[in-house]
Amino acid sequence: MDQLKIEGGRPLKGSIRISGAKNAALPVIAATILTGGWFHINNCPRLRDIDTFLKLLKELGIEVIDGTDDDDRCLEIDSSGLSNHEAAYELVRTMRASVLVLGPLVARMGKARISLPGGCAIGARPIDLHLKGLEKMGARLKLKEGYVEASASRLKGAEIYFDTPTVTGTENLMMAATIAKGASVLKNAAREPEVVTLGEMLNHMGARIRGLGTPTITIEGVNELRPAAWRIIPDRIEAGTYMMAVGAAGGEITINDAHAEHLQAVIAKLKCAGLQIEEAGPNLFIRKKGRLQSVDIKTLPYPGFPTDLQAQMMTLMATAEGLSVITETIFENRFMHVAEIRRLGADIKVEGRSAIVRGVNGLKGAPVMATDLRASASLVLAGLAAKGMTTISRVYHLDRGYEAMEKKLAAAGARIAREKTETPY
Repeated sequence: MDQLKIEGGRPLKGSIRISGAKNAALPVIAATILTGGWFHINNCPRLRDIDTFLKLLKELGIEVIDGTDDDDRCLEIDSSGLSNHEAAYELVRTMRASVLVLGPLVARMGKARISLPGGCAIGARPIDLHLKGLEKMGARLKLKEGYVEASASRLKGAEIYFDTPTVTGTENLMMAATIAKGASVLKNAAREPEVVTLGEMLNHMGARIRGLGTPTITIEGVNELRPAAWRIIPDRIEAGTYMMAVGAAGGEITINDAHAEHLQAVIAKLKCAGLQIEEAGPNLFIRKKGRLQSVDIKTLPYPGFPTDLQAQMMTLMATAEGLSVITETIFENRFMHVAEIRRLGADIKVEGRSAIVRGVNGLKGAPVMATDLRASASLVLAGLAAKGMTTISRVYHLDRGYEAMEKKLAAAGARIAREKTETPY
């Protein structure tokens, strides 16, 4: 088991390059199921969740060649050999995004058997909206022994309304609708950049999708798609995390390949808090001068403030001047990091779906334990801000969503190192 050791109080300086987005790569990889042939996908991040998803594809009979291209991770995927329609519990239990194979499998093979998904323990994230949508498209569904079994001779276009915007639900049903018979309309659809880039790839494959980036997406089903080459967009959550790392540690860095247009809500809040941020094409320059000021945060679907940056922002507010109220509207159990940040001296009180953060003059290093992916990142930021040594255990959560985080931060001046431990948790 690995742990991170961080000696805080050292300002950052230099540059950090943002990796490809995990949450964009996973649906793009799932889309290769929709048709046979060779796909070329580059700028794919080196992450545990990606590796798990590629294992799942191999179990389905799909060939995967994993390599590099100009220092980017490049995947060659041949989906011609698709022969299995089951995603087994052993793979799906660790990663909720495995459910993304459901729509493509039913659309292409006419059947799918998918274990109910797992992932981070940040609250209930049911797939009922996925299933209701597939039923509207003519799929027959059964829940049996922890598996979803779906079948259809050919899916049919349908009008589907999401009670709440769902990213994976929108992606799953959009993929399924591309080769369904007739037109489908997804209403109250997710607008995230990861949804948009998937739709753009599907159009590049021959799909007919309109309304990407809006709450209403229309898909005209086609008889067949073709394989394509695609580049994964930069990870906006990783970029936001490193922007906040400057807020925690101090200093100044340039963030390369950040796509600022995907981060406008985050940039606006960080500027209000006192960070200096300059946009220069795909890059961002971040500088901290003086103590940050408290700002209130409310997580919302895109283009609002992302839930995946809530924990990191809370770390910043823990040492800002004043009082901040952070309200979580997406997941009901996403304050699990609060107890660990308190161990470093933060003054945080949770009331329902809000956390009241009263800024303190400084944090002090302590041993802490990560509970989920984004909580892990918030603890790294807390360690950068704290005086003394912080030890973070269970960093396998971090490896699910951040590529070589400790190496990127160390290259920018942080004193951070990964080490093995015999501790059995």
